[in-house]
Amino acid sequence: MDAHVSPSSVSGTARAPPSKSYTHRAILAAGLGDGATVHDPLVSADTRATARAVEAFGGSVAFAEDGTEAVVEGLSGSPGTPDDVVDCANSGTTMRLVTAVAGLVDGTTVLTGDSSLRSRPQGPLLDALEQLGATARSTRSNGQAPLVVDGPMVGGTASIPGDVSSQFVTALLMAGALTDDGVDVALETELKSAPYVDITLDVLDAFGVAAEATAGETADAVAGYHVDGGQPYAAADGEYRVPGDFSSMSYLLAAGAVAGDPEVTVEGAVPSAQGDAAIIDIVERMGAPVNWDRDAGTVTVEQADLAGVTVDVGDTPDLLPTIAALGAVADGDTRIENAEHVRYKETDRVTAMAEELAKMGASVTEEQDALTVHGGETTLEGATVDGRADHRIVMALAVAALVADGDTTIHGCEHVDVSFPGFFGVLEDLGAHAHPLD
Repeated sequence: MDAHVSPSSVSGTARAPPSKSYTHRAILAAGLGDGATVHDPLVSADTRATARAVEAFGGSVAFAEDGTEAVVEGLSGSPGTPDDVVDCANSGTTMRLVTAVAGLVDGTTVLTGDSSLRSRPQGPLLDALEQLGATARSTRSNGQAPLVVDGPMVGGTASIPGDVSSQFVTALLMAGALTDDGVDVALETELKSAPYVDITLDVLDAFGVAAEATAGETADAVAGYHVDGGQPYAAADGEYRVPGDFSSMSYLLAAGAVAGDPEVTVEGAVPSAQGDAAIIDIVERMGAPVNWDRDAGTVTVEQADLAGVTVDVGDTPDLLPTIAALGAVADGDTRIENAEHVRYKETDRVTAMAEELAKMGASVTEEQDALTVHGGETTLEGATVDGRADHRIVMALAVAALVADGDTTIHGCEHVDVSFPGFFGVLEDLGAHAHPLD
């Protein structure tokens, strides 16, 4: 499906969807325990994949028709052998977390996904499960899905690289709480996307599971993580509430910064462990007036002439598309560094943003670990661009299209359902000429 976006201004108030990262972890945590009611979940293609996985292991997840809650019946710490292949669709988070849970099963679990997910690296996680006593392999012997996992694992120490995906750490911690011996995760390299592990620790704590970072050689270094085994999952009063999603919020804030007339207010910005809250500081550094009322959970951003900045996305890979779109509007260079791991998402997001912004007239320089957008050499023009079957690419290109000269057609707009169902409707409510085309 295509989306059509015309130059337009935006104003008013919008609500960010609930956090995808928190929703995945909360549904799985509730599923691994005796169940819970998860309030304000993100109901999307990705989180439904995690819900289906919980059901494959013997639990159940029922989303309310109005999307306000998910009632989870849990596995009481004992996931069963799935009757069929576990299909994780396009959800990398589901694949990583559920692969580790499969290591707890006294039996065989087979996991797969769509063509994009089957191209993403899983090898370090498979190696870690082997170190913990499970048997885990790729059917194609290339470290990619389909995967076959035989358990049960007992726990111990798993040594993994930290620069491929923080989801490996999350997976091992969440499953490790249910092993006999617990799990120590030893990092071989610096951990990228560390705030996502902070989210995991936050959710584990809310479900009564203690896990912690372990000290490195210096005061600031993290050598790894530890979780004791034999810990039950139990949410206080059987309930958990999901905060708003700063990754999704980034597109609304960026829209306000480039096309606000004069401002956009985003609700749901409650402080949490999400590293992508850094988008607020980035937009402000680029020159847009920003007011974050943390108590009210609202952020207001005004349109302004933006200036290029340098941003390290080592901890915030999902922000690269948004920052690149902002850079195409800003004066001067916007350099996005420490970005190689962003190539291993739903698509290679570094190349995708470089090539699609170039179609719109942007001047860009792509390196293996960086992307520079030369805003001073760019005049954005409407064009036909490809969202690369990636929700974040689609939404970032829609932001750039708001201020391009002429109309823009974005292929694959349906993929916003992964994290921000109704995204184009929200833009329209803010006054943008942006809508899907049947």
